[in-house]
Amino acid sequence: MRSGAGAAARPLPGARRGRASSGGGGSVRPPRSWRRPEVELLVKGHSDLGEVAPEIKPSERRTAVAIADLEWREMEGDDCGFHYGDGTNEAQDNDFPTVERSRLQEMLSLLGLETYQVQKLCLQDSLQISFDSMKNWAPQVPKDLPWHFLRKLQALNAEARNTTMVLDMPPDARPAEKENQMEEEMIYWDPAEDIAADDIYSFSELPTPDTPVNPLDLLCALLLSSDSFLQQEIVLKMSLCQFALPLVLPDSENHYHTFLLWALRAVVRTWWSQPPRGLGSLREDSVVLSRAPTFAFVRMDVSSNSKSQLLNAILSPGRRQWDCFWHRDLNLGTNPREIADGLVEISWFFPSGRDDLDVFPEPVAFLNLRGDIGSHWLQFKLLTEISSAVFILTDNISKKEYKLLYSMKESTTKYYFILSPYRGKRNTNLRFLNKLIPVLKIDHSHVLVKVSSTDSESFVRRIRGIVGSVVRSPCRRVSVEDMAHAARKLGLRVDEDCEECQKAKDRMERITRKIKDIDAYRRDELRLQGDPGRKAAQVEREFCQLQWAPDPPEKHRAELRRRFLELRMQQNGQEPTSGVQEFIAGISSPSLGERQYFLRWMEWGLARVGQPRLRQPPETLLTLRPKLCGASDLSEPLWPEPLGVEHFLREMGQFYEAESCLVEAGRLPAGQRRFAHFPGLAVELLLLGLPLELVDGGTLSIPVRWVTGLLKELHIRLDRRSRLVVLSALGVPGTGKSMLLNTMFGLRFATGRSCSPRGAFMQLITVAEGFSQDLGCDHILVIDSGGLISGALTSAGDRFELEASLATLLMGLSNVTVVSLAETRDIPPAILHAFLRLEKTGHMPNYQFVYQNLHDMPAPSPKPRDRRQLLDPPSDLSRAAAQMEKQGGGFRTLAGLAFCDPERQHVWHVPGLWHGAPPMAAVSLGYSEAIFELKRCLLENIRNGLSNQNKNIQQLIELVRRL
Repeated sequence: MRSGAGAAARPLPGARRGRASSGGGGSVRPPRSWRRPEVELLVKGHSDLGEVAPEIKPSERRTAVAIADLEWREMEGDDCGFHYGDGTNEAQDNDFPTVERSRLQEMLSLLGLETYQVQKLCLQDSLQISFDSMKNWAPQVPKDLPWHFLRKLQALNAEARNTTMVLDMPPDARPAEKENQMEEEMIYWDPAEDIAADDIYSFSELPTPDTPVNPLDLLCALLLSSDSFLQQEIVLKMSLCQFALPLVLPDSENHYHTFLLWALRAVVRTWWSQPPRGLGSLREDSVVLSRAPTFAFVRMDVSSNSKSQLLNAILSPGRRQWDCFWHRDLNLGTNPREIADGLVEISWFFPSGRDDLDVFPEPVAFLNLRGDIGSHWLQFKLLTEISSAVFILTDNISKKEYKLLYSMKESTTKYYFILSPYRGKRNTNLRFLNKLIPVLKIDHSHVLVKVSSTDSESFVRRIRGIVGSVVRSPCRRVSVEDMAHAARKLGLRVDEDCEECQKAKDRMERITRKIKDIDAYRRDELRLQGDPGRKAAQVEREFCQLQWAPDPPEKHRAELRRRFLELRMQQNGQEPTSGVQEFIAGISSPSLGERQYFLRWMEWGLARVGQPRLRQPPETLLTLRPKLCGASDLSEPLWPEPLGVEHFLREMGQFYEAESCLVEAGRLPAGQRRFAHFPGLAVELLLLGLPLELVDGGTLSIPVRWVTGLLKELHIRLDRRSRLVVLSALGVPGTGKSMLLNTMFGLRFATGRSCSPRGAFMQLITVAEGFSQDLGCDHILVIDSGGLISGALTSAGDRFELEASLATLLMGLSNVTVVSLAETRDIPPAILHAFLRLEKTGHMPNYQFVYQNLHDMPAPSPKPRDRRQLLDPPSDLSRAAAQMEKQGGGFRTLAGLAFCDPERQHVWHVPGLWHGAPPMAAVSLGYSEAIFELKRCLLENIRNGLSNQNKNIQQLIELVRRL
């Protein structure tokens, strides 16, 4: 937590929220002839979603939004008692902008976020390891809430939206009720100060520990205070938690409502796609690019029915209720929204291929506008242009509402009304409904009445039936990109339209448009990873093995060295291709933001052009292990490897490796080096949060000179803060170890593929300066490896030996090693060999064995005796491993090794990741809590020195060379 986060949240006495003077400019109405052509789009019901409209200038956008408000005021007329804001009966035409501005500023100040309005909060700020990382703390004051929300969201905790605060008072020292109330008052203002009556009423509207911040206000304030990349991370984690995602972010103070296209780019979902004819299959795609029927739910004036509860019921498969949209019946759901009115949220239903769970046969998007459509006319116009149908919940339809809806007479969208018979004026409603039927081209079947709360299930079935009927008929299908085109036309700001983002996108497209065939592109553009690179890795491996031989033949060593230098000279004679040069230019940009945008665009662009691959669930992978164990031909990959950013960085590494070899051999003068700056470029990416390849996934070898260059550059960049703890993760493919690391530390290791990527990747986590002395390190280097073969031991084949060497290397570099398992007695033979080899050296890291339940059915946590059995591999496997390592009968079980006591929390049982059946399942609370407890234990072990001696980067370089 940042300094000051625990301070009392007390607004300044002068922070008043009174009315603006009557002479304010809010009542000025420009003549209709003054309006720009773009503004006329606000009152016309047409939008061509296929056409990209030019971006509207900021000044024009503010004018468009302001005139949208004036349009509504003109429509309401003098006889309609319409009021903005919180629905009070005071005339607010003049003071509406000032009141909203005051509320936003006060909310930011209350949450301690006002300092992040110029220099935005970034992703690295939220990922630092601090004192709070080791405890499951509860927020005590409003300024704790943003950090509490970020930490819970990073851990995929389903209760992240809970904004309840706990007063920092010992249980045995709580005063009486009256004294308690006085204490709470003192949190917000000092009794010694003179407070005017208006100030008291102003303060009373702000949240207190008894009336916490509305979760939607917290979300909006945090997004407004975050940069584009933290916004993207927040939205991605919310998607995994099955929360509704923000689509339009309101900012009433600056009239800069923002369409969050960039923030949604990272969300990728998998669902069952069933064509009308033929076999179905799993499809994986970005939610930004996939088109789906869209249904909007809005409130007009007052409604006794909850939109959000209705949407949750529609989206929930079976009888299990998901609280995707935050609603009034949840804890804190009744707290008034201060700044979140005007927020548009989006969520999707995705089919799973199971008839008992699939509400709809294809993906369907649902939109939810927070607040009254009259107060948020611009957002309502957007929803009418992008939706297949709009459901309007209201209790009253009077002249004011009739005029509003009459302006939509040119709209082609279907409209449905959801009324309550117990509220409003029934005769008046019927009279205006009859007038609207020909205007909106609807009939009486479009008017639904929810009789009582007892008919909820039947009413939900009726709404689902309407949605299903629209989906089956020819209807508008839009992607989030299409929605952004419509938003631009209406004057909304799109977050992706900044210059840095667009320049990075153009550079990515210049690279990816040349990729027609993945294999051909690798052969023609990434040449150094072809035959010369593979042969050089093989020769270097043989040369290293000779160094450990007792009496290696000198002639053979000389021959290997000659062949090795010839291959490196071939590589050094090549020039970087146009695609590689473009990539280098992208990561060399002087603009930090442009570099970050370019990396994200490259990740998505390369994933988009990659060949579609069959997706297999983890259970299928478990059945393939006997086949995988028999594969010994390294030239044939066990699974197709998609093209990624790591291949471009690997190419840079090969250029650097070849050049360095020739310099070492005296074949190239050091002054003629061209690629010496490559490690510095790569380390900049590591510091930005990109995983860097430590072990080449193509050859399962470590490019020693390249990795050494990376670590040297890292040592220079970190300056004096170079004390490291190395944490590695090993395991069987499909056991969720990458997801475990991402959830534990907020990292970005690759997940969602049919198998883990080969090789090993590293990411760096910063320890807060105030905590580094206590923890004993300045950074944690996390290494995630590709999956290791499990099953019967094979004594032949290069692949097994390479995996055993890989496991030995990673465990030898590590202070802490996490071994991820899918089932008991499932320890890969490569790990057994690594244990035996490391035992000879005397280096034994702290081991943590994590057994993950990959099935939907809950499984009890194993007892201590069962934990010990988990670390006892089959005796025949143990004996075979000991014989191969020439240890005879001296082999001990893993439970007998140092730092590996099952009864001292070295064996963990982690519940299944999903609560329910994907793709509509959320991350289970048990999974999140178990991962947090594992993280706490790891950090505690590091702090207590149980993880072996911490290293500096120079020591790590020596270990890499030695191992």
